[in-house]
Amino acid sequence: MTSDAPPARVLVVDDDPTVAEVVTGYLVRAGFTVDRAADGHAALAVAAAARPDLVVLDLMLPGLDGLEVCRRIRAEHGEVPVVMLTARGDEDDRILGLEVGADDYVTKPFSPRELVLRVGSVLRRAGTRREAASGTDTGPGTGALLRSGPLTLDPAARRATRDGIELALTMREFELMAFFLQHPGRVLGREELMHRVWGWEFGDLSTVTVHVRRLREKIEDDPARPRLISTVWGVGYRFDPPTTPTTEAADA
Repeated sequence: MTSDAPPARVLVVDDDPTVAEVVTGYLVRAGFTVDRAADGHAALAVAAAARPDLVVLDLMLPGLDGLEVCRRIRAEHGEVPVVMLTARGDEDDRILGLEVGADDYVTKPFSPRELVLRVGSVLRRAGTRREAASGTDTGPGTGALLRSGPLTLDPAARRATRDGIELALTMREFELMAFFLQHPGRVLGREELMHRVWGWEFGDLSTVTVHVRRLREKIEDDPARPRLISTVWGVGYRFDPPTTPTTEAADA
């Protein structure tokens, strides 16, 4: 981003005015333009009036809950990144948020500074995705297909398939799958995955666990007995491809 580029616009949706005010203050000080909404219907109206670059969205909202708001924003505005806020510790709620299109989640109580870092990380990933799709990204691996057994991943087209059938992956799931395909047979710790895929130096390691679980459900024959992404107890995960992955030019 150049110095004269407009600041990213973030929509903060939370019915707790204290939380909304604190989050807004930190985001504004970090250089973002911030809009606020206190309920689901207001959030949809604000998003329609001024399309956000990212939405910070509370799960528990009056009227329309955060899951429904996330669904509608994704349906109406496409690839708008969403960071979900939740006061619940139930993994099922986090999985639901990721399933409807949230790119990340933060569990309350949280550090506002950490939230700002996550917002920046998600926006950078979204920017890289757009550059890859437009052909302007020159980063490592851009424009190359990754193949391993039934799996094919095209970074430039942001498309992944299993046995020729397209996979519905969130942004993080796509990045995670790409990283596994790029490092077959290597044990990857959750800390390393958080740093290399999420771009975070610290954070809730259960974020990685949830995303691995969701990815397994989409690429494994039997997610309860995974054969592609194995758990190495006490260490992390290892991608065990049925064949050695190969790369080739995407336009070959």
